[in-house]
Amino acid sequence: MKLYPAFSSLALALALTALTSPPLHASTGPGVSWQAAAADADIDRYFVQAKAEKKPVLLYWGAKWCPPCNQLKATLFNRADFIEQSKAFVAVGIDGDGPGAQKLGTRFKVRGYPTLILFSPAGNEITRLPGEADAAQVMKVLQLGLSSGRPVKAVLADARAGKKLNANEWRLLGFYGWETDEQQLLPATERAATLAQLAKASEGADADTATRLWLKSVGSMAEGKPADPAGLPRLRAVLTDAAQAHAQMDVLTNEAPDLVKALTPQPGDARTALLADFDAALKRLNADTSLSRADRLNALQARIDLARIDSPKDDPQPKGIPAALLAEAREQAGRANREVTDGYERQAVVTEAAHLLGRAGLWKESDDLLKSALARSHSPYYLMSQLGSNARKQGKKQDALRWYEEAFNKSEGPATRLQWGSNYVAALFELSPEDTPRIEKAAAQLFAEAEKDPGAFYERSERSLKKVASLLAGWSQSPAQTAAYTRLKTQLDGVCGKLDPSDAKAKSACDGLLKTKKA
Repeated sequence: MKLYPAFSSLALALALTALTSPPLHASTGPGVSWQAAAADADIDRYFVQAKAEKKPVLLYWGAKWCPPCNQLKATLFNRADFIEQSKAFVAVGIDGDGPGAQKLGTRFKVRGYPTLILFSPAGNEITRLPGEADAAQVMKVLQLGLSSGRPVKAVLADARAGKKLNANEWRLLGFYGWETDEQQLLPATERAATLAQLAKASEGADADTATRLWLKSVGSMAEGKPADPAGLPRLRAVLTDAAQAHAQMDVLTNEAPDLVKALTPQPGDARTALLADFDAALKRLNADTSLSRADRLNALQARIDLARIDSPKDDPQPKGIPAALLAEAREQAGRANREVTDGYERQAVVTEAAHLLGRAGLWKESDDLLKSALARSHSPYYLMSQLGSNARKQGKKQDALRWYEEAFNKSEGPATRLQWGSNYVAALFELSPEDTPRIEKAAAQLFAEAEKDPGAFYERSERSLKKVASLLAGWSQSPAQTAAYTRLKTQLDGVCGKLDPSDAKAKSACDGLLKTKKA
């Protein structure tokens, strides 16, 4: 599932715990005792505690509505081994809607929910936990990080310099949270080539890690860029070996179309054979009850994505998906809706099932599933946004706007409201650009929300506001729109004027949003 930058089994696993109750507080039950952080002072206090206790710090960044965060809570947080392991570190949770959460996000350079970072007792970043692996793999990586204590940045430097690494150090690189790296180790443009270099260098040290690094390097390549065709037999060997396919489950399910297109750029016999191997491997993963339900559904979605690989990317009615596969999508989505009772797992599983139904072109089934889940969701606004997206893809403009607006109105938490509000404004610009009064009203409401939130000009919240400002800046020059823009700029100037003068970063970000509009 690629709705989020990472399905972090480790990151997610921990995230999971953090979301025991929104907002995140120190646990009083038998589970992990997450300590909430809402400001720099909180973080600094926990690092002092960690140094005194000689314990590393595990920092979790997440949000109540986030499906992968909820998946972690449903699958990892209640694991006895994770709870036991948590005694070895200071667990710190940052709820993305907390008062200073977005400012802390800037400090630690985190964007995607969930992100999980392990620090040494001295406060040095050791590693970012992966966002895709299953819970058992996550536990292994966490234990590696806790036992090593060596920053992955130093490990990477040694690897690139040709120095010898042991198998555990290679595993730290293989299972690093590359999707949540935020260019801490590498510029994004260098990732694919560096991963390929690491894959080659790790051969002989740990076979699974070398394969994982190679698969990630191919999946990270620029879209449309073919990989070395010599890698095709290697991929087919992974797919036909059940043990290898299970070990690389997260990469195979998340990167399936990219891997196929990179290694077989054109339709033909080679692609047909690869697709057959891929489908067989994904069928096994979909039926593997040792995996979570969300991971199994992810394998089913990958099958659907491969079945529509030659259809246009955003085609709402893809051709060529076998009837039997459509029947499986209906059956598994319906079964998940009936059988999942845990509220956290439902948030992850229902949204995943609805997404794969839409990818299959089964829009009515997807809509019906989401609507049936609204009353039972602790964050129904997320499902409303998904209904809006479904309607938009089907060309139902008014239905889409209605759902996006309702999602914004029902959303909770300052950062979440800015994100959902910016999504609504973006939908208005796309679907109803001539509706000046409605656009102005939505943007004005968003700026009013920003005025109440001291963290509005940091991290995710800042990006939400920048998105709206960019859309407004490109507005056409009709007299009504120019007048609306002027009123919105006056409102935003008032917001900027009330910011704490000592917060230069927020002041600069706010002042830069809406420039004087040229005639």
